Amino acid sequence: MGKIYEIRDPIHGFITLNEWEKEIVNHPVFQRLRRIRQLGFTDMVYPAAMHNRFEHSLGVMQIATRMFNHIRERRGDFLKSELDFNDDGLGRDKVLVRLSSLLHDVGHAPFSHAAEGLMDKDESTGKSYKHERYSAAAVAFLMKDVIENHPLNQNYGLKAQDIADFLIGETSLGRSLLWRNLVSSQLDADRSDYLLRDSHHIGVAYGHYDLNRLIATMTVAIDPDTGSPVLAVEEGGEHAAEALIIARYMMFTQVYFQHTRRAYDYHSVQAIKQLLTDAQKRTNLANKSAFPPPTTRKNVERYLKWDDWRVLGLVSGEKAGDHGRILWDRNHHRAVYETPEIPSPDDLDMAEEIKNQLGDEVGFVDYASSSWYKFESADVPLLLRPEQPDEQLTRLSTRSSVVNGLKTVERTRIYVPKEKKEEARQIVADIREKKEVAS
Repeated sequence: MGKIYEIRDPIHGFITLNEWEKEIVNHPVFQRLRRIRQLGFTDMVYPAAMHNRFEHSLGVMQIATRMFNHIRERRGDFLKSELDFNDDGLGRDKVLVRLSSLLHDVGHAPFSHAAEGLMDKDESTGKSYKHERYSAAAVAFLMKDVIENHPLNQNYGLKAQDIADFLIGETSLGRSLLWRNLVSSQLDADRSDYLLRDSHHIGVAYGHYDLNRLIATMTVAIDPDTGSPVLAVEEGGEHAAEALIIARYMMFTQVYFQHTRRAYDYHSVQAIKQLLTDAQKRTNLANKSAFPPPTTRKNVERYLKWDDWRVLGLVSGEKAGDHGRILWDRNHHRAVYETPEIPSPDDLDMAEEIKNQLGDEVGFVDYASSSWYKFESADVPLLLRPEQPDEQLTRLSTRSSVVNGLKTVERTRIYVPKEKKEEARQIVADIREKKEVAS
């Protein structure tokens, strides 16, 4: 495999790359991730949250590789006898997993998820594109040479399109599609890395869980409902899986959906929208206030020129309008009302009444369901009696009161401009008092 390179990482110790992977990392498409913050403007709340998608992508490759290696070692006979894998195919799939997990985020917009709402609509579906589509397009259009023509690819014959298809889950991958669950599922390497990495950089303990135990109990099994193979956790890893789900819940409520952080998400999106409109007004793009759709090489090249550095430069040059000035001055909108995490109908009615009473003074209303980081009730496949004749696949929720107790977060918040805060809070207090008297 030639020379091996080591990269020091605060979460995983050392991450290793071969010469082929090093060339991919050195490619401008991947290097752009140094200029995309992992958590947008979260540093306005947690000052050390300055880490980027570059280091996260390396970490995802590291975890995905460990997961793949363990499953192959532990369930090799099952993979061959039940799923028709062979050693050559598994060797190729390992390379596919490593490169795909390394490249899974190259299509992120400036400030990561915040600006995903500015991606254009896919005419074939009527839905907005996601960053995975931009990642796949960047790989297919711009990284073909570095992926396909390296000497270390001679034994595998991997195509850039194979990786692009992996990133968006094309069924043409056949049984190799099983491994996409390592990058996108309830047990994926993506969230396994970002929970630990975000916690480390922010300085909180919410995202901690036992990664080593989780990997040591990961397996593959057949879902009896669909007949398809799925990634699962052996029953010995039940509490490690619970801890991962709790970590997601705590990080969502305490970090990703933190009220000030969400205000900066809103302002950054509005500022970028202004910048896009100004930059693209002379182009032939149909939607000039959105990022170019990932349908052509030229569009992808245009899109990848947008990163945090460019946006911040334009903000500092006062090119991003009112919201750019708000970002620069740290003069964000303030939350004046929020429902509980699981609101009752009365809570939602009150939010609607407050919104109506405030009228034009409302800056924006934020819904947990519209956040790019969400906490939705989730479940994990659990394999009972692994490697026994009577092994059985069930769901973690059938055995875990902890998982059953965690509900989808549906909090709503109402924000107003800073100068309207005291007036708005008085209106909220008056509405609360009337309701208390009426009850």
